[in-house]
Amino acid sequence: MGINEVFELLGGLALFLFGMNVMSHALERFAGNQMKTIFSKLTSNKFKGFLLGLVVTALIQSSSATTVMVVGFVNSGIMTLSQSVGIIMGANVGAAVTPLLLSLSLLGDGGGSINVVTILSAVLGVAGVLQYCFLKGNSRRKNLGLIMIGFAVLMYGMDIMAGTVDGLRDNPQFTQILTMFQNPFMGVLVGTVITAVIQSSGASIGILQALTVTGSVSYALAIPILMGQNIGTCISATLSAIGASKDGKRASVIHTAFNVVSMLVVGTIYCVVYYCFNRGAVGEFLSVRASALDIAVINIIYKLISVALLMPVSRIFEKIACLVIRDGRTYSQTEMLDERLLSTAAVAVQRADDVIGTMSGIAFESTKMALRLLEKYDRKQVASIEQMEEQVDQYEDQLGSYLVKLSAQELSTQDAQEVTKLLHVLSDIERISDHAVGIAASATEMDEKKLCFSDEAKAELKVMSNALCEILDLTTKALLFGDMRAATHVEPLEEVIDHLRDTIKDNHIRRLQNSRCTIELGFVLSDLLTTLERISDHCSNIAGCVIEVAHNCLDLHDYLGRVKKSGEDFDAYYAMYLNRYQLPTPEDDVPPPTEGDAPAT
Repeated sequence: MGINEVFELLGGLALFLFGMNVMSHALERFAGNQMKTIFSKLTSNKFKGFLLGLVVTALIQSSSATTVMVVGFVNSGIMTLSQSVGIIMGANVGAAVTPLLLSLSLLGDGGGSINVVTILSAVLGVAGVLQYCFLKGNSRRKNLGLIMIGFAVLMYGMDIMAGTVDGLRDNPQFTQILTMFQNPFMGVLVGTVITAVIQSSGASIGILQALTVTGSVSYALAIPILMGQNIGTCISATLSAIGASKDGKRASVIHTAFNVVSMLVVGTIYCVVYYCFNRGAVGEFLSVRASALDIAVINIIYKLISVALLMPVSRIFEKIACLVIRDGRTYSQTEMLDERLLSTAAVAVQRADDVIGTMSGIAFESTKMALRLLEKYDRKQVASIEQMEEQVDQYEDQLGSYLVKLSAQELSTQDAQEVTKLLHVLSDIERISDHAVGIAASATEMDEKKLCFSDEAKAELKVMSNALCEILDLTTKALLFGDMRAATHVEPLEEVIDHLRDTIKDNHIRRLQNSRCTIELGFVLSDLLTTLERISDHCSNIAGCVIEVAHNCLDLHDYLGRVKKSGEDFDAYYAMYLNRYQLPTPEDDVPPPTEGDAPAT
């Protein structure tokens, strides 16, 4: 092989790896929403987990990517260690689809004038370019175009490699080198090293398939190398586990242990056959020249045998992982957002949705707890509210950084809108938890100073508190479930809460003029009314953002203006809530209290 052939081989390899990378990433984005649906149906049943891993890997054409996702899921607490076992096994089998596709590129024409690879590459390439360049604004079709382009480049690179090494068919030195790797131990070592270096078992198997055109690759050579390639693919998951929680690291250990143990079990059987029965029919079989399709079939058979032998004893891998990675630090909430998931944007967006749901749940619940303190004070509840506010602050820091990184990824239109929405509502949720602490502080002040509102003021605050609890519930439905009906009810209710604030303030001034309250209590009441109204404002911001993102527009002030001027729906909802949250009729004016009576508001 001369220098020109070497560069041609390297160029073909570069095209092959580039095409595989483009295709794999495009498949991940294209199948993103399906993966969210698939993982939402996750079950502890190992067989169903096996099918899940198989399907996801077949969709994205990368067992390494699936396993890295699993490490991220376990690290984030989405998935248990037990659930990961079946998925990892399924991912190993699902990876066998890639070599089957690669074997298409080496289906020659037997020396005829028509080259199947050239025609297929050209058709896919042209179709992919048309999809990618001329279908603006449709990210799903653009990803489909990238899949076609990637596969066309991959096949063309494979064809170049095969054509380059074809000249080695009659080279005795090359044949001698390959004969060395028929030794099972050398074959496993070579397969492991090559796959670990390029971090793709599919790519390394593709190289082996390209070498089959030389006619020097026998079954005796291919089988050990394939077993080694299945060990080398563990490097990606091992690297991804660096910095993970103990369970995330254990998931990586399970992946490695499964591949190593399967190699030892199947490899031992193969070595017995190779060294003890390498005569007659067995010897003839092992010396048969393998084709690209043969390599793909052998790979599938090897993986199926491994799963069939080891799935019944899969719990052993959990025990091995727990022995290797012993119990240490406990799980932290800040690990709920794992940056390993960023490589699969659709899943990362879903995870961010889940976490903001947890964050909003904490913020809204702390607000309701704070409102209950106005009726019955409890110092323990105040401490809990303060702890919850600290949790929300941690979530805001983690989510803010995570969403900024996520927004830099290649996102579908739908996912990009979702990330935009989450970035907009993040600060509103955090401010609501701050206001909950403010309500608790007012309750504490009243308890310490032995202040008490009048029955009339308590009844008015109760009405406003009930309205605030409903607006929090409507906001939850709008934010977490995309309930547009609930979202459209938020702004009318917010206007009613504004009306309640103004009316209660007017009633307070009337009581103050009649000397039925103190200025000190008036300050507390004014602070509470302002805080409750601001919480409703933040709910309005969140609901408005949900609606505007759904309509692909983020001019919130323009939206609120249009809503109030739109007429019938807004007015009807406003009238409904105004009737629902009516304040009690103010008491008639009474004479000032006599000396010794405690003033109240």
